[in-house]
Amino acid sequence: MFRFSKMTDELRSSDIRNLMSLAINPDIISFSGGMPGNDLFPLKEVDAIYNNLSESKKQAAFQYGPTPGYPPLLESLKEFLRKKGLPVDENQLIITTGSLQAINILAKVFVDPGDEVITENPCFIGTISVLKSYGANINGLAIDNEGIGIDLLKGALNNPVKPKFLYLTPYFHNPAGIVYSESRKQAVIDILKGKEIPLIEDDAYGDLYFYNEDIPRVKPFKAINPQGVNVCYTGSFSKILGPGLRLGWMLVPEEVYVQAELCKQAFDACSPTFTQVIADEFIRNGAIYSYISRLRIEYKKQAMAMVKALKENLPDYVQWTEPRGGFYIWLKLPEGADSSEIFKESIKKGAIFVTGKTFDPAGKRNNFIRLSYSSTPIEKIQKGIPIVTDAIRKICG
Repeated sequence: MFRFSKMTDELRSSDIRNLMSLAINPDIISFSGGMPGNDLFPLKEVDAIYNNLSESKKQAAFQYGPTPGYPPLLESLKEFLRKKGLPVDENQLIITTGSLQAINILAKVFVDPGDEVITENPCFIGTISVLKSYGANINGLAIDNEGIGIDLLKGALNNPVKPKFLYLTPYFHNPAGIVYSESRKQAVIDILKGKEIPLIEDDAYGDLYFYNEDIPRVKPFKAINPQGVNVCYTGSFSKILGPGLRLGWMLVPEEVYVQAELCKQAFDACSPTFTQVIADEFIRNGAIYSYISRLRIEYKKQAMAMVKALKENLPDYVQWTEPRGGFYIWLKLPEGADSSEIFKESIKKGAIFVTGKTFDPAGKRNNFIRLSYSSTPIEKIQKGIPIVTDAIRKICG
């Protein structure tokens, strides 16, 4: 009989991961995966990068590297982040094995079993799993179209138990798809000032805006650099280059950096040098900027195809917001509706999505559906959305 740790009792398998085996079935139309489209990867650019590397750089790519990251990438990534207004000279940068590792490291740095952590509800499932693995008590606060509820946040911070940190995904939220308004961001800053509660800002999608007028809205909290608020900023190459590189980063204050580096040493010693070399060259030759611009155009086309299909087929009682960037559309069904039953009906006809309870820290609230358009061709979006909406009508009436 195995004696497993108490930590594993708090873990639950992600419905998204369980759906991956279905998603690779060519007969299934998948709106489940929050991943880039295979046809969009910069294969030619990366081929050219590797083929033009010097022998010494190729050798370095196969070798272990420093825990904080491959030094040339740290240098080029700082310039990339500096162009976004981030205070790279006042903070320390660590390359991580995906941004989820950055969140994992920060949770390990801050959280002891039983500590309270504030998140949004809904919340990124990866973060929910990480926090539960460290025994955190997650206080998930509802969001609206502008961001986390301010009155709810004030109430949570006035509780006798002081939370260890606030975790937010302000830009094209996973799963809700929203982008925080400038006024809501300022309200969050005003509440946090002087509270000595760090803000962990997860920015995996902020570069994927569809409209230039939203550029002020995707300015990170970290770029605002608010006095009296400690911001730990995480980002990722997964959505702007490729998830297979397994590269992310954190930009954090010096005091946090010292602890984070120690934790990373215990996790994997260093992130893959091979892909760090590729990412460094991708930034240095400027390809990252033209590539991100192309991604914005392509994802907007797919998003608008889904918007059109939803407008034509979705019942009036379903609430949703048109995306302005990122990968997702979040459907709110009537109270009491069960998206798991809708899923069962939808999969019979060949379309899948992710049910709402996946993103509820308590794993209960299930009258929501997350649809992802990022990896689904337009013709499949046009075919698959009526399957999902027919299932909604059949189950909800």
